[in-house]
Amino acid sequence: MAIEKLAMTETEPSLAHAFNQFFEIVPANTDELRNIVYRIRYQVYCHELHFENEADYPDGREIDEFDAHSLHCLLRHRPSGVFAGCVRVVLNRPGIEGPQLPLEQHCSDSLDKTAIDLSKLDRSTFAEVSRLAVAGRFRRRPNEAETAHGVTEESIVMTLSERRVFPHIALGLYLAAGAMSLRRGLDIAVVMMEPRLARHMKYFGIEYRKAGDVINYHGLRGPYYCLLKDNLKKLKPEIRDLLSVVDEQLD
Repeated sequence: MAIEKLAMTETEPSLAHAFNQFFEIVPANTDELRNIVYRIRYQVYCHELHFENEADYPDGREIDEFDAHSLHCLLRHRPSGVFAGCVRVVLNRPGIEGPQLPLEQHCSDSLDKTAIDLSKLDRSTFAEVSRLAVAGRFRRRPNEAETAHGVTEESIVMTLSERRVFPHIALGLYLAAGAMSLRRGLDIAVVMMEPRLARHMKYFGIEYRKAGDVINYHGLRGPYYCLLKDNLKKLKPEIRDLLSVVDEQLD
């Protein structure tokens, strides 16, 4: 799906320009690239944050049953060539009844069906954004090492030059997940997300609506959902341009 790009300002390099200068979204569509995804997740979720038991993954790759029916992508730091992070979109499988997504299987008790009832939706219309991880060397601001995504409340308040020089990695990865979902014709993305990250996304016009209670699952997280196509209209112009760049990089 082509994302329309808006005009850049002439006085400042746009966030999209800065992102394209420093980072590149890479679809993990080969075994070699998917193995890099799994190793980043192992490093972040097992070794650094201890969300998962290292002993359960003796080969240094954090893999689960959902990876086989997921779309994966990586974020590469252009100057160093290092892969800085990853994210996946877990798809429902055709012809299979019942819960299929991590959120449904591990956090179903936290869901509020009056907000969104996944059991009543066409499973070809929604997916889950999952396993966002940012490598430790890129979670560089105070307290960011405590989260997989590296977003803190104070990271929203930044100078313009800071945002242009070192773009928001989690933002780029979530936009990549959104772009992959739109390309599949999906209408809704669901996610287990920290409330502060949801607030961070909303600051840019990316609205994840609360769909249940916050629980202790790899930290304090709650279920959220995003109406993908409707949300395109709410994006701030600079984020719309960034989404366009991310969408082009997926090619």
